[in-house]
Amino acid sequence: MLVLEGSPPMARVSRSRGLRTSLSEEPRSAVTGISPFLQCALLMAVSLIVGWQSLLRTFTLALHADEYTHLLLIVPISLSLILTERDRLKPQPGIGLGAALLLIAILTACYSRCMPTAQSDTQLSISMLAIAFWWIGSFVFCFGARAARLFLFPLCFLFWIIPIPQPVLNQLIAFWQHGSALCASMLFSAFGIPVTQDGIVISIPGLTLEVAQECSSLRSSLMLIVTSMVLAHLFLRSFWRKTAVVVAAIPLSIAKNGLRIFTIAMLGTRVDPGFLHGNLHRHGGIVFFLAALLAVLLLLWLLNRGEHLPEHSHRQKPTSVTQHIG
Repeated sequence: MLVLEGSPPMARVSRSRGLRTSLSEEPRSAVTGISPFLQCALLMAVSLIVGWQSLLRTFTLALHADEYTHLLLIVPISLSLILTERDRLKPQPGIGLGAALLLIAILTACYSRCMPTAQSDTQLSISMLAIAFWWIGSFVFCFGARAARLFLFPLCFLFWIIPIPQPVLNQLIAFWQHGSALCASMLFSAFGIPVTQDGIVISIPGLTLEVAQECSSLRSSLMLIVTSMVLAHLFLRSFWRKTAVVVAAIPLSIAKNGLRIFTIAMLGTRVDPGFLHGNLHRHGGIVFFLAALLAVLLLLWLLNRGEHLPEHSHRQKPTSVTQHIG
């Protein structure tokens, strides 16, 4: 009789203990006692409050300068890559490494504040470098080094948010100008058209072209490189295959601009001079961008097949042995 009367309370105690145990298993920070997700959000909010001027200047630059358009894609892409695999997040706070990265971010931000105003573009780049370090450090601080290794690509991808300083950008534009002129000159020669090249100036019968800065196609080239990095991350496993795709995107970006120059020149001299100043010249970059992107997708497909070939051949071995024994 005592057992019958005592059983229900014991069951209730057991259930209540189980409830308290399940509630206590919710991940909490060892330092603050709050959820790592909330803690990370608070740290991110600090960067938005402190660095709002640098962020505003960066996104304004992206909206008004063609060479910086890719900056608008970086945060959405990085955030999407993390959120789509958020189930893999198992918070194990990395306080030491995270704090070190946060300290680097603070020191970098202080250094940018001490720079002379004459170097405003370089100052902006260093300020955004500090913000990128703060974002990565916040993630590591809240979720740990193991999670950072799992999400290494979207975290490092955040460094693309740093605007390229103007001196470096000028060097890149000059490189793309000369590369595009050389590629176009090679195409003219391949089709048997007499051509002479003097730096960025190309001369063919009836036409002399100069590859100006605005015709360097650096905007679409950076977009192609960024897109290639994301696609390689999503569809390839091998580091070297991923690297091959990104490296191949650089000459492809130059080649597509050389093809654009060649096509416009041929249409302008063979079909209608209006092509030299028409829509294909002003707005036709998307056509050649898609052609280069198609080449990248083809390379991805070939490399992806290469990753799966060993697996297929390995699966076939037991079958061939079984047939031989039979």
